[in-house]
Amino acid sequence: MHDKVIIVVGATGGIGSALTRKLAPTGAQLILTARDAIRLTTLADDLPGSILTIPCDITDPQQVDTLIKKAVAEFGQIDVLVNAAGAGILKPYNNLEPADLDKMLDVNLKGSFYTTQAAAEEMQKRKSGHICNVIGILGKHSMATAAAYSASKFGVVGFSKCIAEELKRFGIKFTLFYFGGVDSPFWDNVNLKVDRKKMLSPETAANAIFFALSAEPQAVPMEINIQPDSHLFF
Repeated sequence: MHDKVIIVVGATGGIGSALTRKLAPTGAQLILTARDAIRLTTLADDLPGSILTIPCDITDPQQVDTLIKKAVAEFGQIDVLVNAAGAGILKPYNNLEPADLDKMLDVNLKGSFYTTQAAAEEMQKRKSGHICNVIGILGKHSMATAAAYSASKFGVVGFSKCIAEELKRFGIKFTLFYFGGVDSPFWDNVNLKVDRKKMLSPETAANAIFFALSAEPQAVPMEINIQPDSHLFF
């Protein structure tokens, strides 16, 4: 992991912040991005080493382009992209407003697409790279009240697998992560009765991502599915 240039999108979220804390001591060159510049700075100040923070709204392709250009200007390359940003709206289908669907598609689907597309362009030049897209279990399985959210996440799975096919001849790996409920800020504004004590911890999710990034070059963990035993999907 030492000296690898790693972009963590959604770095101030539950999974993103847990991952950055695990990566920072390894000597990786970290670029942390999220919308809130103050929270980014606060996070970076608590980490060892030199951390580059770049505020970015991933729903804006121009801001994503600037993010990637700044990362390359600073470090010369991008070895890893981790898409850990996301938003959640869980409502019965007939209560969903157009704005709800727009938000799910803009943040979860389009945002992940823009960052994947931009980072992959740089990786392709070097014929090397690893893209990690954090999907969530509702990108693989359906659940009542998750129509808009799952639509966005199933979309991320679709484009990830298509782009992976296009890029495998360039040595670029993809890993998709299907985590079950993770006790993160995602649930703060969700109006469902859930027992967060029985959920996965952000550290468990971060450990899985770290494992994928640490795998031997010839080993490609294409999908990692981890769920709490209190709520399993098969």
